[in-house]
This record gives sequence, C-alpha cells and structure tokens, in this order.
Amino acid sequence: QVQLVESGGGLVQAGGSLRLSCAASRSIFSLNVMAWYRQVPGNDRELVASINSGGYTKYADSVKGRFTISRDLAKNTVYLQMNSLRPEDTALYYCETFWERDYWGEGTLVTVSS
Repeated sequence: QVQLVESGGGLVQAGGSLRLSCAASRSIFSLNVMAWYRQVPGNDRELVASINSGGYTKYADSVKGRFTISRDLAKNTVYLQMNSLRPEDTALYYCETFWERDYWGEGTLVTVSS
C-alpha cells in the first residue's frame, strides 16, 4: 500500500512559479517510477513529468525547459518546480506511482491567471 499526498497548488499569475510536493508513505527509492500528471475537466489525464529510481527524468514537450521534477529520498517526497507558468498549465495536478498496482494522490489545483 502506498499513500500519496500532494500539496503546493494555488493561484498564480502568468509568468510566475509554484512548487508542488508529493509525500509518499513508503520509501520512494523502492518505487520504480514516480510521476506528475495533470487533468483539465473534460480532457484525459496528461503525463507531465516522471522520475525513476535511478533519477532519470522525462518531460512532456509542453513543459520542457519550464518544469523540473526532483526528489528528496530522505523525505520520501517528489517535487515539481513549475516556472514561467502559462494559463494553459491550469489543471488539477496528480502524483502517481506503481507498486503492484497504480496509486494516485487526490490532486492539487493549479490556476494560472492571464
């Protein structure tokens, strides 16, 4: 069993920054991949960024150069630093991992005003 708790969302103006956090209930080093997804109502959930146990990162083209995923193994926490935010980044952001099955957090809302 893995519990994921996201935090850090909020309202920010275009061009601003936010840092999301995802705290896991078990060692994240034991989890092959941790990822951030986002979803706008009416749309499919979109993979934003991921980091694997070796620290390798991947990003959606739409966020490359603006978002950075990182982790703190001691705190069992994964972060998503979001810079140069745009109105189209507005979404509910979810943390996800796989440990025998998919686990999702409840999400944290990011709203970017123009």
